[in-house]
Amino acid sequence: MAKKQRKLFCEISPLTYEISMKKEILKRHIRNLTSKEKIARTHSNNRLPYVVSSNQSQLIKKGKGIDPVLQYNKADNIALANEKISGILIRPGETFSLWQTVGKPTRRKGYKDGRVIEGDHLVAGLGGGLCNLGNTIHLLVLDTPMDVTEFHKHSDALAPDHGHRVPLGAGTSVCYNMLDFCCKNNTDQTFQILLWCENEIFYGEMRTDKELPYTYRITEDDHHFHKEGDKYYRISKIYRETLDKKTGELVERKLIWDNHSEVLFDYSQIPEDQIR
Repeated sequence: MAKKQRKLFCEISPLTYEISMKKEILKRHIRNLTSKEKIARTHSNNRLPYVVSSNQSQLIKKGKGIDPVLQYNKADNIALANEKISGILIRPGETFSLWQTVGKPTRRKGYKDGRVIEGDHLVAGLGGGLCNLGNTIHLLVLDTPMDVTEFHKHSDALAPDHGHRVPLGAGTSVCYNMLDFCCKNNTDQTFQILLWCENEIFYGEMRTDKELPYTYRITEDDHHFHKEGDKYYRISKIYRETLDKKTGELVERKLIWDNHSEVLFDYSQIPEDQIR
């Protein structure tokens, strides 16, 4: 007979889960207070002269099983967080931290219930949708030589693809104040993040004060869906490629995610030609 696996403390009950959450948040606060990292704090209304990259995504996801109210709440949450981030300068030697910039999302600040992941389920939760924000910033950072110093993953299959598949279009997980997204500027130039929402589209832009010698792109190999037991998974390998701007020569190709994400949307919406 197989030995029954003991539950983790956080899995025993909702109370123990809450205790575990509070413990991790406290540990993060202590770590931030004692850290010697120089956190980016300066904002500027003046845009730096060179556009490094831009990104846009649909704010309101539609489809079977997707609650439109939570989608519009997500859009409101992202707009609130954008106000704290947009225009921030990441100077040489500085680290950008999403949560140390945005702060705690609370109802008093205007945050609403959006979609959050608990276990392998999408549920309503305060501040839901800010993973979308973290993912957009992550994509912008990957188009620079800055170093991603903290990145957490969740499912890259939260909703059906609409149109062209964007590698790493989702998958960045943030949760106050446990799972952060951070990057460090180890270069000799300054970068600036700009974010805004317009007509249900979420826009992001990365700028800098000097032209970069390289360009970067995200590519994906062997993308498909696969059934394992009763569940489906999105499977692919996602790479970050560095190219010489003058010659177009490939300088580096680095695997950044061996993607094996549980599909959390209705299985009937998986394209049949992508199932293996």
